[in-house]
Amino acid sequence: MFNIVLVEPEIPQNTGNISRTCAVTGAALHLVRPLGFEITDKSLKRAGLDYWKDLTVFYYDSFEEVERSHEGARFFLASTHAEKRYSDVSFRDGDFLVFGKETAGLGEKLLTRRRDDAIRIPMLPSQRSLNLSNSVAIVLYEALRQTGFGQCV
Repeated sequence: MFNIVLVEPEIPQNTGNISRTCAVTGAALHLVRPLGFEITDKSLKRAGLDYWKDLTVFYYDSFEEVERSHEGARFFLASTHAEKRYSDVSFRDGDFLVFGKETAGLGEKLLTRRRDDAIRIPMLPSQRSLNLSNSVAIVLYEALRQTGFGQCV
């Protein structure tokens, strides 16, 4: 099982799309607060997220808490500033794929500290970035492809 980490996600629709991707692939979703929205039964139902019950989701107050909770795990941090392409990584079951908030990404401090773990999705240099949910899907499906898609059929 892969792990998707969203650090301070801001847009509920993106997190909704990502949660559905996690639910259908068996990936766990790790949400780092603060969130730009509320996760309540009422808001989930209003958004049509009836599959939330099928999702493995964890909540944290910082990315450092994620790291401490999963000591020894491999983390790959998606950033437009990374040098290494996501397709150049050999993913393994259990890896953590980390994505930042929509407006600011993961932040320079974290990316500097974990520079060797940073990956990017190739795109035209004149463009800003892909939508967060699209980025998660691209990297997660490459990781699944490399590992034989697990239990996905």
